[in-house]
Amino acid sequence: MKLTNFFLFSLLFCGTLFSQEKEVKHFFLEGDYFYGSIIEHNTALSHLIIGHPEGFTLSYNRKTFGLKEWERQYNSPDWGFTFIYQDMKNQILGENYSLYGHLNFYFFKRNLMFTAGQGLGYNTNPYDPDANFENNAYGSTLLSTTLLRANYSRENIWKGLGIHAGLIFIHYSNANVKAPNTSTNTLGLNAGLSYQLEHENLPDYSSERDGLNYSEKIKYNFVFRFGINESDLVGTGQFPFYVFSAFADKRLNYKSTIQFGTELFLSIFLKEFIEFRSISFPEDGLTGNEDYKRIGVFVGHELRINKFAFPTQIGYYVYWPYEFEDRVYLRLGIKRYFYKEKIFAVITLKSHWAKAEGVDFGIGIRL
Repeated sequence: MKLTNFFLFSLLFCGTLFSQEKEVKHFFLEGDYFYGSIIEHNTALSHLIIGHPEGFTLSYNRKTFGLKEWERQYNSPDWGFTFIYQDMKNQILGENYSLYGHLNFYFFKRNLMFTAGQGLGYNTNPYDPDANFENNAYGSTLLSTTLLRANYSRENIWKGLGIHAGLIFIHYSNANVKAPNTSTNTLGLNAGLSYQLEHENLPDYSSERDGLNYSEKIKYNFVFRFGINESDLVGTGQFPFYVFSAFADKRLNYKSTIQFGTELFLSIFLKEFIEFRSISFPEDGLTGNEDYKRIGVFVGHELRINKFAFPTQIGYYVYWPYEFEDRVYLRLGIKRYFYKEKIFAVITLKSHWAKAEGVDFGIGIRL
């Protein structure tokens, strides 16, 4: 589903975050094979599900050992980069090549590893009105992609070699930047090997917290967002959109910040869509001059990891003159703080439940 476009470009920022300060540099390599099925989340995809996709993953992982507070707060996760090749087992869908930034989180004495990654993908055979009109899953060559993986992992069993196996989920979508965009979700089984370099000299993990109080007074935020998107009608064109947001937030502790705010949406594609409907479907009773602007209120949460945050928000249109999609909307994304956490850049995906409307890029101030 399109909602799982977990923060376009998101974890690709992680390399910048985690390489800014001196640290013990230990890393390990992983190689996996996976085999699975495309989940039919939309009946419009049924004609494309004819085989079982398979492929391989290659990962570079930098280990952390709790030398910084953010590492101790999250049980010393890994960060790194993953390359995936996936054969969709259907000539219409083609093949996908993708690159992710990712984080590995550990549970149950580091035997369970959960990976979350976000990146960009390249599809070899996207929709074409003449040559490939049946591919309603991928409207463009360039795609956003999400990787989720849960593995039982045993590291450094013998001379740095380790094994792991579990479940893998891969999502491809262009987040409605261009139609069509039904997207695909692959759920599969994966298994592979890892190799820990310098396995004989690994330091111990540190878990002692600094004991500081990270709660803050209420802060006020102002954000300008922008992007381009297209309606679901193929060939209607891509148009810019703009969002002006204002909200208050309250940091509760190291990991959590809560939010409440309002925002104005100016989506040019919706203006064009209303005009198209008024001409093509006169039975709808539209004049073509209906107001395309929308105003929403929202509540949200930010998960903080060092200078980064992962916002999740749910909103409701209090001004909704043209009934497009649903009155409730969702937003997921990634945020990077700068200059004493007073300035931030943000990338988010907005959707109506599982249906994406667009990816926006924003800059804001926190006072």
